[in-house]
Amino acid sequence: MSSGFRIDNLRCEYLSNPLGLDERKPRLSYTLECGRRGAKQVSRRIQVASTEEALELVTADLWDSGTVQSEVVSQIEYEGKALGSRDRCFWRVLVEDELGHSHISPVAMWTMGLLGKEAWLSKWIAADPEVIERDEEATVPTLKDCGTPTQFRKSFPVNGAPARATLYVTARGLVEVELDGKRVGKDLLAPEWTDYDTRIHCRTYDVTDLISGAGQSAIGVILGDGWWSGYVGWQETRARYGDLQNSFSAQLEIEYEGGKVETICTDSTWRCETGPILSSDFMMGESYDARREHDGWSLPDFDDAGWLSSLEVETPAVELCSQRSEPVRIIETIEPLSKNEIEPGVFIFDIGQNISGWARLKVRQPRGTRIQIRFGEKLKPDGTLYTENLRLAKSTDVYICKGDGEELWQPRFTFHGFQYIEVTGLAEPEEGSCVTACVIHSGTPPAGEFKCSNPDVTRLWKNGLWSQKDNFLSVPTDCPQRDERLGWMGDAQIFLRTATYNMDVAGFFTKWMVDVEDAQTEEGIFPDTAPRLREGENFIGLDDLIGGAAWADAGIIIPHTIWRVYGDTRMVESHWQAMTAWLDYLERTNPNYLRLNDLRNNYGDWLCIPSDREFRTHSPMKNLLATAYWASDAAMMAEMARSLGKNAEAERFEETFEKVKAAFQSEFVNEDGSMTVETQTAYLLALAMNLLPEELRDAAAARLVENIYKLDWHLSTGFVGIRFLNPVLTEAGYPEVAYKLLLQDTYPSWLYPVKHGATTIWERWNGWTEEDGFFEPTMNSFNHYSLGSVGEWLYSHVAGIELDHTACGFSKAKLKPYPCQGLDWVEASYRSVNGLYKSSWRLSDETWNWDFTIPANASATVWVPAAEEETVESEGLDLLEKRDGWLLYEAVSGSYQISVQRSAMRAAGKVAT
Repeated sequence: MSSGFRIDNLRCEYLSNPLGLDERKPRLSYTLECGRRGAKQVSRRIQVASTEEALELVTADLWDSGTVQSEVVSQIEYEGKALGSRDRCFWRVLVEDELGHSHISPVAMWTMGLLGKEAWLSKWIAADPEVIERDEEATVPTLKDCGTPTQFRKSFPVNGAPARATLYVTARGLVEVELDGKRVGKDLLAPEWTDYDTRIHCRTYDVTDLISGAGQSAIGVILGDGWWSGYVGWQETRARYGDLQNSFSAQLEIEYEGGKVETICTDSTWRCETGPILSSDFMMGESYDARREHDGWSLPDFDDAGWLSSLEVETPAVELCSQRSEPVRIIETIEPLSKNEIEPGVFIFDIGQNISGWARLKVRQPRGTRIQIRFGEKLKPDGTLYTENLRLAKSTDVYICKGDGEELWQPRFTFHGFQYIEVTGLAEPEEGSCVTACVIHSGTPPAGEFKCSNPDVTRLWKNGLWSQKDNFLSVPTDCPQRDERLGWMGDAQIFLRTATYNMDVAGFFTKWMVDVEDAQTEEGIFPDTAPRLREGENFIGLDDLIGGAAWADAGIIIPHTIWRVYGDTRMVESHWQAMTAWLDYLERTNPNYLRLNDLRNNYGDWLCIPSDREFRTHSPMKNLLATAYWASDAAMMAEMARSLGKNAEAERFEETFEKVKAAFQSEFVNEDGSMTVETQTAYLLALAMNLLPEELRDAAAARLVENIYKLDWHLSTGFVGIRFLNPVLTEAGYPEVAYKLLLQDTYPSWLYPVKHGATTIWERWNGWTEEDGFFEPTMNSFNHYSLGSVGEWLYSHVAGIELDHTACGFSKAKLKPYPCQGLDWVEASYRSVNGLYKSSWRLSDETWNWDFTIPANASATVWVPAAEEETVESEGLDLLEKRDGWLLYEAVSGSYQISVQRSAMRAAGKVAT
């Protein structure tokens, strides 16, 4: 056993020790940690057993892969005995390294959920309407008002200490569960957002430790509106997805030593009542009257004689499925930086960061004190809260005190987007801060980090990260504050590559691509948002949200990106028919291979500069953009088909690409390399998507630079073009222009918001300007991630950590930084599915020094910006070739240091100035 070699990060279906899976052949992965140069796996052996003790006895009764000669550490499909409902699977990995040493991992586990409807014994139940109708203070459900969450409970006997107790729960609405007075799990807003006409999530919890032993126990459930019956998207009334009746089903299974199992199911014997939550909604907020609390309501000895029986309702005729992504949780808390009394009794707290979440209240106030909490992203010039951009979202919480000493409260079924918290109604002064900000979002693990010598650029990267955190909440939303919060496809695909660098989003997008396919039409048209909204009389907003160019194309781009970044071929296989149907639709409706027909809501280069609607939706630009994305889709489909051995389909899509490319050139490209549509995005798409004749690429890139120069070195792209701007410029031989745009801090630019205090990415370049103040509030979010897609370039070209084109999943990387005189140093890291890459460089007067690390079991092609090998100081690298002022080396895992003379870099033209 050698030292320093560790098997780490064991995961099943991208999740750590997941419970309740419904994947019959789950995939396993792990990483290898070792600083030794050249460290790698030569063989592996995976053992899976029904008990942890069996693994210790080396009796893997579910699966023993045997010794497999392979370096692969991810996407390893379980090939053991068929798995059924409730199965528990404990697993470990035995690895032999290149030195012949053996290593054993820690034990990880997963469990299977209830597979098939026959495993569900519980009824679906809802509150008797009389519960609310007889409650004068509760909100009687109407389309215009928020619903009143209801409480349910059931007492039951326990015949001893359980060997194992598992709770399965699902709902149309949101649930929070207690068992014997203790909260079950840490999940928030569960079950999460799906297309309720197709599937509903089921959550699984191990509650063994919550049941003390023989005697009476009790389970309590709070049921709220959520996405099912609350306000979703732009709407003036509730229940866009469902009706006004929330319902749920729960099944608690208690297994004793010896194998006896008792099952507690939801049915009409459960009791229900209203409680302290008077109303609750994502966008409107939550009202809570602590005087109405039922103390001990989830304890077995609680007197529920005054409660009513629950109603059994019809079981939804849809699939119940496991959630395939990390749950929404409180990820961190933030204490306010300042407190300002802007008028008597009105306090503004600044937490210093725009977030998604809520305020946790801690007060000592007289009984009946009504405290109102409002939220905003910005302040007006007079110091009051700016809420106009929230549109119909009231974003207001109310807490009424019970007057019993210190009271601590936070909402359950709402969330807000904010940096500033307004508190009014305190009857007595509170010392210091009475609020703590709770950051909530899907628990996607951190993956990357970037920082550099320019603090504004570091802040720009951090703003993109925060907008990702704030908007990756069950689905990739556009914004967390106003009356929208939809899973916009275009925003997601544009930012996805940046997102994969910042966080591990494989599970998150595995879940969301199911939503995307669920929303696809019978004609093969992908939606603009997913989950797709029910469209009808309760639909306020754009009509027919399907088929938008660069938005619907996410149905191809998302699987392709997840496949490339995580080596996930199952993502491609699972959605192959859906992706093919989209390409079929495009070809069927556009037989001339220009996407001119059936453009639906073609958003163009959304929010480009200038941003007037006529320019943005100018027909030639719309057609160019739609056609370019069609070509790109076909190219990606061909690449994925080749990887799956679908050679006939690969040839078909390659032919489609060539036909669309030829049509594109005929319609949009002039003989001198200029475009018929003179916008930055037109050139960017043509260059990035390989749609130009090779001999015209240099001319087109020069025209792009000329456009930027004429705008005094400013960008003019919108959502679509912005992702390609700096990568295209850099790879076309203009890294100095890319850096000039990066470091520009006058409007419009990335650093203009940073210069003016932004802590997230703004929706639009002119969300606020010195000349005009706030843009008109009907569409002015200060927390949209799309324009932050420059983060991809910061990792891949500034720090130089990028996928190698010959491999998926970062088993091999391309390390190719582009130094810039505008930055003195850069440090970045990225934890890939194959391990941790690091890259840091520093410019001095005489040398450029670069340190980088390749994880164990990986390799890289290293691009050094120098023309001659003798100008480079390095050790352990094998020179492959010289190419266009670069020295290419082959490197195995380990840490390296390189020093290059500045004079040699200048001679090679490789230091951007």
